[in-house]
Amino acid sequence: MKKLLIISLFSLTAQFVISCSDIKRERGKNYMPDMVDSRAYETYADHSNLTTKGIKYNALPVPGTVQRGEELPYHLPNDSSGYAQSYNLTSPLPKLSASDMVEAERLYIINCGICHGTALDGNGPLYKGGNGPYAAKPATLVGDPNIEALPEGTIFHVQTYGKNLMGSYASQLNRKQRWMVAQYIKSKQGGAKPAGAAATDSTATAAAPAAGGGTGK
Repeated sequence: MKKLLIISLFSLTAQFVISCSDIKRERGKNYMPDMVDSRAYETYADHSNLTTKGIKYNALPVPGTVQRGEELPYHLPNDSSGYAQSYNLTSPLPKLSASDMVEAERLYIINCGICHGTALDGNGPLYKGGNGPYAAKPATLVGDPNIEALPEGTIFHVQTYGKNLMGSYASQLNRKQRWMVAQYIKSKQGGAKPAGAAATDSTATAAAPAAGGGTGK
């Protein structure tokens, strides 16, 4: 028992001496330096010096990336090709219920009515029969055959990117809300897109403010 106590005391003393010594410790070799010294960059940091280092990075998500929690991904580009493709796009939403249509009308009035009018006649407060602050009459969403021929997909596309004098409403309305507004507009129109129709230049010109609160001609 006495011997065991002496051995234990000796071991503890040796550990104490070693732990308190000034032995110089050198860093070992890194076999995976990229793991130890990461080249990661903060998303909102200054990346202007990366090109000179041969690193291609623009802080943008990879094309086709879907944000977590994001509904109804939409990848048509903001160009003439994307606009033409939108003509054959169908809404991913089912037919709106009565309560959903009330909400769609509310969204339209708040975001679009100021230009296109609550009656969808292009006579909103900004135009006001020619007496408003904006001289150019916004598009008539109901009654203009060119506008009524536009499908929901194109109306959604115009809300997303804007067209001519109308700006994008993607920051004011999320994707589901834009599809709801498009469906509301179509519900108020009497015309429908002919089967197999394609967007023409005249239709594309007339589509400038097809949806949202744009002030295009």
